[in-house]
Amino acid sequence: MLSLELSADYPDEKTARAIMEALQPDNVGYVESEVRDNVLFFRMSADNAGTLRNTADDLIACLKIAEDAVGMTPRD
Repeated sequence: MLSLELSADYPDEKTARAIMEALQPDNVGYVESEVRDNVLFFRMSADNAGTLRNTADDLIACLKIAEDAVGMTPRD
């Protein structure tokens, strides 16, 4: 079994929790998440590297969308 932990820092705990809650429906069964202060932690595991990478790629894409939704990233 392979595992991966990612973390993302936010300006405050409220923002980190908002991002976590936005991602929760897609993460159930695939990614565990936890907020500590203003940092959002993600943990995932898979039987092989390909599956783990696909899970991480999906998480990162959804994370960007959630950050866009709360105004975290500049718009072109």
